[in-house]
Amino acid sequence: MKKTLKKSYNKQIAGVCGGLAEYFGIDYTIARLVYTLLTIFTAFSGVLVYIILWIIMPEPNQQ
Repeated sequence: MKKTLKKSYNKQIAGVCGGLAEYFGIDYTIARLVYTLLTIFTAFSGVLVYIILWIIMPEPNQQ
């Protein structure tokens, strides 16, 4: 079965970190922590990446 990257129902804002966690098979909290740390240490460029992923990632009920 092919894995697809999509937003998660387990969401805090838009489901992007949850979707990435499901895709890579890691805990949601770890994905959110890694995202937060990368955003802080890359001069907040992670915010732009998050917004782009929010726009392009499909909703969980779409195939």
